[in-house]
Formats: sequence, C-alpha cells, structure tokens
Amino acid sequence: MSQKAASAGDRQTAIASGVKDGANAGKQPASVRVVVFALMIAMLLAMLDNMIVGTAMPTIVGELGGMEHLSWVVTAYTLATAASTPIWGKLGDMYGRKGAFLTSIVLFLIGSALSGMAQDMGQLIGFRAVQGLGAGGLMVGVMAIMGDLIPPRERGKYQGMMAGVMAVAMVGGPLVGGTITDHLGWRWTFYINLPLGAVALAMITAVLHLPKKRARGRVDYGGAALLTIGITALVLITTWGGTEYDWLSGQILCLGAVGIVALVAFVFVERKVSEPVLPLHIFRNGNFSLITVVGFLVGFVMFGSMTFLPLFQQSVQGASATNSGLLLLPLMGGLLVVSLIAGRVTTQTGKYKMFVVVGAAVLTIGLALLSLMDVGTTRLTSSLFMFVLGAGMGFLMQTTMLVAQNSVEMKDMGVGSSSATLFRTIGGSFGVAILGAIFTDQVKTVMVERLGAAAGSKMSGAGAQMDPKSLPKLPPAVKDAYAHAVATGTHQVFLWGAAISVVGFAAAWFLKEVPLRGGPSAKSDDNGAAPEAERVSMAEAAV
Repeated sequence: MSQKAASAGDRQTAIASGVKDGANAGKQPASVRVVVFALMIAMLLAMLDNMIVGTAMPTIVGELGGMEHLSWVVTAYTLATAASTPIWGKLGDMYGRKGAFLTSIVLFLIGSALSGMAQDMGQLIGFRAVQGLGAGGLMVGVMAIMGDLIPPRERGKYQGMMAGVMAVAMVGGPLVGGTITDHLGWRWTFYINLPLGAVALAMITAVLHLPKKRARGRVDYGGAALLTIGITALVLITTWGGTEYDWLSGQILCLGAVGIVALVAFVFVERKVSEPVLPLHIFRNGNFSLITVVGFLVGFVMFGSMTFLPLFQQSVQGASATNSGLLLLPLMGGLLVVSLIAGRVTTQTGKYKMFVVVGAAVLTIGLALLSLMDVGTTRLTSSLFMFVLGAGMGFLMQTTMLVAQNSVEMKDMGVGSSSATLFRTIGGSFGVAILGAIFTDQVKTVMVERLGAAAGSKMSGAGAQMDPKSLPKLPPAVKDAYAHAVATGTHQVFLWGAAISVVGFAAAWFLKEVPLRGGPSAKSDDNGAAPEAERVSMAEAAV
C-alpha cells in the first residue's frame, strides 16, 4: 500500500514538474529545455569538426607538410573516437553522467586548442587523437543524458532538433570550413570549437543537476584495453585495406587476427568481471540486438553513400567542389522533414516499429534509385533520389537510438547508448571501406575498357582520386572515360548498398512493439523497461 502511494506521489511530483506522459504530455520544464539546447551544441561540435577540418586539409598540408601522413589526421581522430565511445558510456553509468560528459567536453576543447597550435604534422595527429578521445564522450553523453531526462515516449519531440543539427553539420561544415580557412586561417577551424564548447560547458554546469552515483565495483581496465585493441584493429583494417595495403596482405591479415583474438578475449573477460565495460546481458534483449544490427547497416549504407554522392555530382555532373555541402541539401531536407513527422507521431501514438520497417524500405528504395544514375542523369533527378534516401534516414536515425535506449534498464543507459553509437560508427567504417573498394575496382575496369590497357592502367592509378578541378584540363576522351568510370562505380556502390539495406529491412520485421517508457502503459517488464518512477526521479533531480 505504501509502495503504491509512493508511486502515485512520484507521478504527481513529475506532473507538477512538467514531466508528463502519454496523452497528458506537455512542455518540459524550462531548465530541461536549456539543457537540451546545450546538448545540441555539444552534438554539433562532435559532428561539425570533421566536416570543417576536411575542407582545410589542403591548406594544412601546404603549411605543415607531411603529405604522406595526411590520412592519419582523420584516422587518429576516428580511432580515438570509436575506441573511447563504450568507455565513456560505462564511466557515465558508474560515476555519473554529468561528470563524464563535462570531462569529455573539456578534453575535446583541449584537443581543439592544441590542434590549432600544432607546428608539424606529427603534433597535429597526436592532438587530433586527444580531440577524438573527447569526441567519443560527446555523442554518448548527449544521447545518455537525453535518455535520463526525457522518457522515450516524449523524446520524439526532439528528433527534429537532432536532425536539424545533423543537417547544419553536413551542409554547413564544408562551407564554414572553407570560409574560415580563406579569411582567418586553418588554425581557426579548430579554435572555433572553443567558444561553442565554453557555452555548452557553462550551461550544463549551471543547469544540469543529475544524482551523483557511486560505483559498486572497479573499472574494467582489462576489458577496456581488449575492446580498444579490437576496435582499433577493425578501424585500421577498413582504413588501410585496399588503399595502403592489399586486402590479402600480411599487414591486413595480421590486423584481422589481432582484432579477432582481442574481441574473443574481451567476451571472456566481460563474462567474469563485476562491472563490465560492455555488459553482454544487454544483447539478450531481442529488440536491442535487432536494432543494433539495423543501426550497423544504417551506418554502413549512410556513410558509404554520402562519401560518393558529392564525387558523382562533381565529376559527372560538373558541380562546383566549393559548394559540395549544398549538394546534399535534398538529402538533408528529406531527413529533417521525415524525422520531424516521425518524432511527433511517435510521441502521440507511442508506436515506433512501423517507422523502422518503413524507414528500412524507403532507404532501400532510395539506394536503388540512386543506382540508376548515369552520365545523363540531371541534377533535378539525382536530387529527387537523394530526397528519398534522406527520408529513409529520417525514419531510422533517431528511432534506432530510441529503441536501443528503451530496451535497456536505466542503470545501463550509458552503455546502451554507447553500444548503439559504436556499432553505427563501425558500420560506417566498413561501409566506406568496402563500398570504396567496389568503387575503385569499377573505376579501374572502365578506364581500361575505354582507354585501352596501357593508357587505362596509367590513368586508373590516380583515377579514383582525380581532382574534379583538373577535369576540364584533360583531353576530351580521358574526361569522358573518367565520367563513365565514376558513374559506373557509383552505380555499383548504390546497388550493393541497396542489397545490404534489404538485410536491415528483414531484421526490422522481427522487432517487438514494446511500450515506450513514459507512456500511460509504461511499467517494468521482461524486456528491460525500467519503472517510470526511476526515470521521474532523474528528471526531478535535473530540474
């Protein structure tokens, strides 16, 4: 009787605080909205950085030299981000979300400041690794804190905001990076993070007040080390395979062996420690395992496709490289519009499975349509195809995270969020590597077919990396051959992407429609849903 009364009291307190659920859902307290705004700034920092820096890379190499180490400027950041993601999630679960998140912001800002002061390529690579360590905690922190403060049933309202941040990063990143590099110098592509990060840091410190946690066990250093080695090996395989080294070379095979051994050992370690860095029990939940597969495949096709779309439009359709970000506007428009609609409907109905199924289907259709592009495809047609692809992403991007968080207990919110983020990131790495290998092979084949064995082999060595700016200077026959080669390579990339996306579509059908926490029927169940009072107490403490 007293337990029921306490539960009723929790619900009344939650309603009084503005944390409402189901049909009675209302606005979140002003302080929660301020926190969400600060979280979006942090999310923008994490997503915007690579977009801005990528545009400045030619200028950076011109000043610092070290062209042979250019790829490591990106690889060091990516490696550090991927390897640290699950560790940040676990630290937040053990010692408190706020402290871990603020630490990741500070580390990211330190890395940004040091990168801006780098005097040679070696320093820049090292400082980018520091920046990547911080970035690993930014995305996980944003998602986990959102999971603490806002019930899944209410979180749909914020999907549009998250999609908007992604659109700003994808479209605005290259434009901002180019403008800053041209007028302020490349060092400001890193320094620009400092004022934005300082604002997020101040707002979160002042407004966010989550309950402090005290760890019951020791940090799983052994598991963290093994997971880091395994992730590092996987990322290096996808980064170096087919480019630096042949896929069957000793270096790649050795990395594969190291990765497999490390991950197998990691599984054994995690089964024995009291506080595993990645609790294996979360994968016993059918919905969590399925949505992790879907998230991996979304990352695979999303990052893979977005890598080759600008190349097609620049090399085949003659678009300007300067406006490469604007070329993705139709895709981002589809993502933003659909994400807004899906978020509102999810909040109103509490249903999400249909969005995962429809999203996977639309994503597959969008990829299939893009595979139809050739040298005669107009920009209008390709824009319509991109809108369809973006719509598929809009259904899936935030919904996959929503399902992942709704499938774990509150105590595992951090590792649940970090696992979903990690598998999407690794999927993206594999997508870029595998689809890139397919693209490069097609370009070489078509160049040889159209120019002959001697000329084609000579041109195909650099054909897949040919600068679009140099195309007008090429002989007409070579220019035409390269355009057909890129079109054929792009066709194969999207065709394979569509085939892989079908697997995600099939997996989506097996999801179970478990009620979202925060709705009128939310209660503790066997699928990992935590009692609503547990989440209410988190929101109360925050405001």
